[in-house]
Formats: sequence, C-alpha cells, structure tokens
Amino acid sequence: MSKILIVDDDDASCRTLQFHLRSQNHDVEISGSVDEGLAVADSYHPDLLILDIRMPGRSGLEGLPGFKKLLPSLHVIMITAFHDMESTIEAMQLGAEDYIHKPIDIDELDTSISRLLTTTGESENLFISTNSENIGDTLSMVGRSRAMKEIFKTIGLVAKSPATVLITGESGTGKELVARAIHRSSHNPNGPFVAVNCAALVETLLESDMFGHEKGAFTGAVVRQEGKFSLARGGTIFLDEVGELSPGMQAKLLRVIQYKDFTPLGAKQSQTTNARLITATNVDLAEKVNERTFREDLFYRLQVVNIHLPPLRERKEDLMDLIQTLMGRINKELHRNITHISKEVLEAFEYYEWPGNVRELENVLMKSIALSQGDSLTRDQLPEPLREEKTAYSNQHRKNKPLTEQSLEDIERVHVKRVLEATGWHKGQACEILGVSRPRLRRLIRQYGLISRDDVEIDSEMNEDA
Repeated sequence: MSKILIVDDDDASCRTLQFHLRSQNHDVEISGSVDEGLAVADSYHPDLLILDIRMPGRSGLEGLPGFKKLLPSLHVIMITAFHDMESTIEAMQLGAEDYIHKPIDIDELDTSISRLLTTTGESENLFISTNSENIGDTLSMVGRSRAMKEIFKTIGLVAKSPATVLITGESGTGKELVARAIHRSSHNPNGPFVAVNCAALVETLLESDMFGHEKGAFTGAVVRQEGKFSLARGGTIFLDEVGELSPGMQAKLLRVIQYKDFTPLGAKQSQTTNARLITATNVDLAEKVNERTFREDLFYRLQVVNIHLPPLRERKEDLMDLIQTLMGRINKELHRNITHISKEVLEAFEYYEWPGNVRELENVLMKSIALSQGDSLTRDQLPEPLREEKTAYSNQHRKNKPLTEQSLEDIERVHVKRVLEATGWHKGQACEILGVSRPRLRRLIRQYGLISRDDVEIDSEMNEDA
C-alpha cells in the first residue's frame, strides 16, 4: 500500500481526493498548508505528494524545496487552477514530476500516480530553485491543452541540460518562443540569446553571419565582423529554418556541434564556442534525410531532444487563453482598451482552421483591435475569411470539395491565395500574416502556380524586394 499526502487549503477537494484514493487502496493523509504538510511528512514519510500551488501563507512552489529536502526520493504532483507556463517550468525544475490543472481529471491523476509509484530506481532530482523573474519572456506561451502542458514540462526538464534541442512545427506555432523559454530557464538566463534565420540569406552571407569574417575576406568585407556563434558565447544560439541549410553549411554546423569550434571567413585560426544550440524547422527533416538533402549525422545531432509544437487547429482548447493573452498585449501596444469579444467572433475563431497558427491569430487580433471603435470586437471587424459563415473558405471552394476531403495542400493553397489577394499581392504583408520568410513564400507561389490579377507571374520580384 502506497502512502500519499495531499496538501491543499481546499478542504472539500482534499476530502474528495482522499476518499477516491483510499478506494484505490492507497493510504492517504491530508493537510491544509505547507507548514502543516511538512510536519505531517516528517512523521508520515509519504511515497507521493499532491501539492497545490496557490495557498495562504507559503505557496506550493515555495514549500516544494522543503519537501524534497526532507524526503529526496518523494514523488511530487503539482495541482493548480491557473494555466501559466512559468509556474509549470519552475515546478518541474524544483523537482515536481507532473503538473495537473483543476478541476482535476481523476483519470489523469490516477494515470500519473500509477506511473510515478511503479517507477523503479531513485527519483531524479536534477533541478534547483529558479528566480521566477528569469522564467519565460515578454511573449510568454500559454495553453491548457495536454500537448502544451507536456511541452511546458519538457522545457522545465531540458532547460538546465546542455543537450541540443530541435523544435518542430508549422510556421507560426511559436518555435522561437519555446527556444527563448528554454534559454530563460537555463543556467545562463542572463547570457545572450542570438537568433539566426537560415533561410533569410544566401549561403556565403549566411556563413559570414554565423561564423564571422576577417577584413578583406571577400569583396565588401572592409572591417572584421564577429559571427553569431561568437556573439552567443555564454548563452544560446537559435537557428531557425535549419532545414534550409545547404550541404556545405550543414557540414560546418556539424563540426561546430562535434568540436565546439569554427573558423571565420578569411581567418587562419579557429575559434571556440560554448553557446547552447537550439534549432527549429517547419519541414520534415527525416524525410529530407531520406531524400539525401539533409545529413543524417547532423539530423541525429540536432534532435537529441525534440519538442514538437502542434498546429493551432489541433489545440482549439487553447484559443481562449491565447486570445486573452494576445489581446492584453495588443491593447497595451496600441493604447486601446478592448475588453469584450462577441459570441460571433468566438464562433468564427472556433470554426476557422488557422493555417498561419498563433502568428495569424495575433495578426487578426491586431488588425481587429486597431479598427475597433468601441470596447468590443465584433464580426464585421474580422478579415473576410473569418466572416464567412462557419468556415474559412469560400462557398465556391466548399462546393468543389468538402473540408473533410481536402488535403493540407488544398487548404494551404487556398489560404496563401486569399492572403495574397487580401494584401494586393504585397509580399511583405503576406509574409507577416502567413508567418513565413520571403524565400518560403516564393516557393509556395511557384508550387501552387499562383498568378496575380494582372496575369503576371507573381514569383517575380516586386519593388519591396529590390
């Protein structure tokens, strides 16, 4: 029989859980505060602790180190009524092994308890207390879906490790936010965070940008320049769209990972780096390996830990949290005070498939709030695709092919075309809405054979690309 201690100031919740867990053949004690719980734990020696975060007096996060010091092998499940990434990360780094939200899903709790109490060997205690001011960033991630809660847990577990992390997911899902959250929760949160878009520059310029160059290394190199790997020493370097690297740059990156050194263009001596490497991609690297366009050895080096961000259409339960967070930020940026959102807008958001993911949601909210004259968001302020009744696609498109029969390519083609038409074929604005780079947009245009209203091939460069 396992011994479980529940520490929660909600007496009714404690009694309910105690009754349920005793019916599962566990021995269960309850306490209403951290201090009382510590006293009980000292004599009771529980195998598992269920600890609430928000309580009068000391919070669960403040009390957790005391429980782990008293009983180092104690399994801990945190419970809370709040949905925020920062407390999840901090709980995992303080030694918690799971994190469950209220109202508690009994099946989820039973599964977690069963998993923890059947684990053999010593409980790992890898993390130390982290200053909450250094956790997360101004663009904090939110989400209550199971997928996002698992991502928050993984961030907390991997942040203190030097292991390379590969973040995968569609454009606009928030891959850089994950990278920044890992950095802010690492051993060097005050170190530099340096981001590089691997698809934004041609190979020669990208090599110079990443590794630096000496004066005279090439035409136009009039001064010596430090590369991003140099600037990231003592911190984190984040390589976005790593799947776009050329074979030559893949080989150079592999050497940096293996030997922690690199050679600037035109230099005779190599330099070392201790920067933590995090990469991201919206393409299937395993498929690229099979196609022999991406090195297999580099692929395995990059994905020591893989964090996959699901598209927004697969985690609609996160919509309200995202809307509230984004509206608060946008209100502050635009000096507005939009405090209400109509039922029709929420319904439109629920039906829409969000091909551009969270970045598209932010863009829609930004434009809608900017156009709003009152304190509410209404349907007439939304872009045309969201105003269409209960779908993001035109009546003609629905007649041609039901949504359930469409492939991802069908959906992507229609959405890219609509965004281009809505922006007057302005590539800069289209990239911002879609959350893709210009090279990526040009490839989509060529892939889907899209042309402008003037019957001009729109993969030709427009004035803003000059």
